[in-house]
Amino acid sequence: MSISERISALVGPASFVVAGGLSVAVAIFAAITIERRTIEDVETVLAADGIDWVLVSANGLQVFLDGTAPNEVARFRAQTGASAIIDPDRVINRLDVAAADTAAPPRFSLDLLRNGDGIQLIGLIPGPGGDEAFAIAEAIADIAGEAEVVNMIESAELAAPETWDAALAYGLRALETLPRSKVTVFADRVEVEAVGETREQRAEFIAQLQQDQPEGVEVVLDISAPRPVITPFTLRFVRDAEGGRFETCTADTAPARDRIVAAGLAAGATGVIPCTIGLGVPSPSWGEAVETALEALARLGQGTVTFSDADVTLIAAQGTAQVDFDTVVGELDADLPDVFSLQAILPEPETLASTGPARFTATFDAEDGARLRGRLPPGSIGQSVQTYASALFGADATDIATREVADLPQGWSVRVMAGLTALSELNDGQLVVEPDLLRLTGNTGDTELVSRLTRLLTEELGPGENYDLDVRYVEALDPVASQPTPEQCESRIRAIQEETKITFDPGSTEINDTAGEVLDAIAEVLPDCLHVRMEIGGHTDAQGGEGMNLNLSQRRADAVLNGLLARGVLVTNLTAQGYGESQPIASNDDEDGREQNRRIEFRLLASAEVAAAAGDIDDQPRTRGGILAQGEIADWPFEIRPLPRPINPDGE
Repeated sequence: MSISERISALVGPASFVVAGGLSVAVAIFAAITIERRTIEDVETVLAADGIDWVLVSANGLQVFLDGTAPNEVARFRAQTGASAIIDPDRVINRLDVAAADTAAPPRFSLDLLRNGDGIQLIGLIPGPGGDEAFAIAEAIADIAGEAEVVNMIESAELAAPETWDAALAYGLRALETLPRSKVTVFADRVEVEAVGETREQRAEFIAQLQQDQPEGVEVVLDISAPRPVITPFTLRFVRDAEGGRFETCTADTAPARDRIVAAGLAAGATGVIPCTIGLGVPSPSWGEAVETALEALARLGQGTVTFSDADVTLIAAQGTAQVDFDTVVGELDADLPDVFSLQAILPEPETLASTGPARFTATFDAEDGARLRGRLPPGSIGQSVQTYASALFGADATDIATREVADLPQGWSVRVMAGLTALSELNDGQLVVEPDLLRLTGNTGDTELVSRLTRLLTEELGPGENYDLDVRYVEALDPVASQPTPEQCESRIRAIQEETKITFDPGSTEINDTAGEVLDAIAEVLPDCLHVRMEIGGHTDAQGGEGMNLNLSQRRADAVLNGLLARGVLVTNLTAQGYGESQPIASNDDEDGREQNRRIEFRLLASAEVAAAAGDIDDQPRTRGGILAQGEIADWPFEIRPLPRPINPDGE
């Protein structure tokens, strides 16, 4: 065989081997490429769905999903996403599901419901061993008194959240303050729902509960009051050169009030406009009628508009053009809703005849009394006015120097007595009665007085009578607004004691001269603090027996209380409490420290209860104060009972 024949014989089989190898390589490369593309496609779909915890791999036509799903839903979403782009039979799901966290603590809450029948407790609270539930039950028993208590509290053997004690302390304080209420306590939130019998009581409740709210706890107060019955249903708006103002404002609903206030602002009123929502409205169209009348008065310029139930009186300013008056009154009469009737008055131009000498004046001051001058009708009518004034202001405090005149305008005595009645309500002021006008000016500490005087004068004089009120609210005259806060009362007494301590002779409980001077100064402060519950705490040093010191401190605290009583101080808001040597403020190892420990302290009552219940007196029984220790409530409501005196080691 030739060489060429031999080469041909070898090349033929080799070419088949090479071709086969190339085919296998191409097939392997194609399979790898397909697997890679499949993995990329699946990963892209899962990433678009926010699934980044799956490891995708492939082996031939099979696609494997590995990893740990946060929950069963996430596991299903991963498998569904992969099956959306390849045959579901090719998806091999090897995903695990993370174990559920069953140790998450529950959200503790306590519902406290109080009404005339008793108190109900419902909720889940923290407290290993039931200590918390026991303390709450004791506190509620103090609040309920003789009323029934239904206790459906469940306890969990878990530690309390950080702010739970403070929230609970505030919730219990709210429950004691509010005789008809629902209080819901969470660790981070306290919700209070209650009803006050009057608006004044509602304001008092809110003022008390806004004090000493716990830090880190949201407080929601929903305290309502029944709407007052207003009769007559009155509104009066005055527009003069200084602008517009409501002398009294009433509405039947919140939308009507907003509508009236907006109309008042448009007519020239400024600032915050109080408008009472009450019962007794003569028509559901009250808001519409008032709005229409105020718009008419604004077009007229100056004057007054008065509503007394369904009677509307529009009095234009003197000098208003007749044509303008007729136009505005005609449009207003047509636009007022049915039921309302309009009386419009345009005062006559001032003439020499109308500016006659008929005039009556009265001034009043709470300290100096009343002074009456001017003209009154003769005979029994004038005498009745003078007798009425003496009865209002006191015979000894009324200086009457009036003149009897026969030809006074009709109804003069009625106007004078109505004005004197209004004047007597002021702290100080002046009344001027003239033929065409009654003017009252002065000061008051009552925010509601102007509204009451407006209703009084409208009812006594009639809606068509022209009168002018310039009564200013002075906060310093307000007995509530001018009261010092509990903290201010405590601070004032502390400042007195920082200058000179209340001290006693050794072994004595008698008030000596030095202590008497301090009590004299404290006695001047306490009359302004009758609304504040305070404790007179007696303390000793550690010399002598514990029982002896306890009794000595109690007798000294009682001596201070009796000393204040002897100085004419009402002590119904004060409690005397002896603590012996149990609450030192300095070391008893040296004389300076012992001297500091021998003291009399005035403290807000709740602060004293908190300190006592927190463990300062080991032998003292548990009280509701133990619940308050974490909340540090500094102003407990006035109805709180004083703590029992501590029991000394001898059992006395």
